[in-house]
Amino acid sequence: MDAAQPGPAAGPIEELAFELLGQRPGIHEGRRRVGAAPEPHALESGSPRDSTADSTTVDAMADADIHFYFDPVCPFAYMTSKWVRKVRAQREYAVEWRFISLRVLNAHIDYAKHFPPEYEAGHTAGLRLLRVAASVRREHGPDAIDPLYAAWGRRFFDEHPGGSYAADGTDFRGTAEYVTAVLDDLGLPTHHAAALDDTGFDEEIKAETEEALALTGRDVGTPIIHFQPPNGVAFFGPVISRLPSDEDAVRLWDHVIGLAGFPGFAELKRSLREKPQLRSFGVSDAEVGEQEDWHGGSRRTQKG
Repeated sequence: MDAAQPGPAAGPIEELAFELLGQRPGIHEGRRRVGAAPEPHALESGSPRDSTADSTTVDAMADADIHFYFDPVCPFAYMTSKWVRKVRAQREYAVEWRFISLRVLNAHIDYAKHFPPEYEAGHTAGLRLLRVAASVRREHGPDAIDPLYAAWGRRFFDEHPGGSYAADGTDFRGTAEYVTAVLDDLGLPTHHAAALDDTGFDEEIKAETEEALALTGRDVGTPIIHFQPPNGVAFFGPVISRLPSDEDAVRLWDHVIGLAGFPGFAELKRSLREKPQLRSFGVSDAEVGEQEDWHGGSRRTQKG
């Protein structure tokens, strides 16, 4: 269980930022904790939700301090999520993990012209995984997404050496074998793997993707973080390649909150990125990844 623990109090930067945002950080008294991961057995035995429940109501949005929009195949979103979890463990934040599909976001793009060959398969796998996530959320509630997203990321990015692109042009992350193993580990019913091919979930995923893009504009990627929803500000990023220490995680958070809360602030950007410190990229925590130049969601190796 990745629950919030007592930790450092909000710093002066954060105090100012949330004053500008119009709200205070932390869990409001009596509010349901969204994003504090339940134990796996609790997911299995929890009461199913009404399959017609609307996951994007204002009431649901007001339950969280942060909305984190993710595509499960994005390495930078996963690295940022690990940082957010570190901060959540030290400060009383409720995080709701929500969906944004890179396949939907790039539906108008000719992949063969604009992306490396593995991108279309990867983004398609991400959409397939989000269908499974939508199925899990519908039956077990939004809290179930917390451990599911963490487990997907851990199994591939932290534990799998090498890529996921197969010679037949597919990505194994979008397969029933990969999904079923994670569901089983979490004690979730493996029937959710059937959602991989269920396009009936696509409208829900598209709506949530549009919800995220309405907050930031369309020239963005993943992750998107919405602070103090439904009325707070949202940004794409931060994009980080190294996981900070517990102390540095909070310090970085204060700086991000400070920028997010400053009226009129929109962007601070560089396109050069290090490969993230993830095993799937062959980069250990003790190494610095090769620097690459990214344009329009695609990487280009930076020549010396």
